[in-house]
Amino acid sequence: MRKVLLLNEKDNVAIALTNLKRGDEVELSIQGINIKVKLLDDIPFGHKFSIREIKEGEYVVKYGEVIGVATKNIGVGEHVHVHNVKGLRGRPLNT
Repeated sequence: MRKVLLLNEKDNVAIALTNLKRGDEVELSIQGINIKVKLLDDIPFGHKFSIREIKEGEYVVKYGEVIGVATKNIGVGEHVHVHNVKGLRGRPLNT
């Protein structure tokens, strides 16, 4: 059973397809290269986690599109949610 979903190869987050636990190691493929990510947090079903470092002020990308900006540094395997991302819906990208 697949545990995670990467929607677009441009994304810097993946989605949990089941409840995942801190310390779990998940595997996904990016442009034909398999990578493993060790989770730093519990990731509830349907939530996002980082698949690469995202620095404070950098965009969070899902569906190949910018969905928000990191409000702090986000490590690989960290839960990506309202506590570390500011949504940009209805806001210009340069804010």
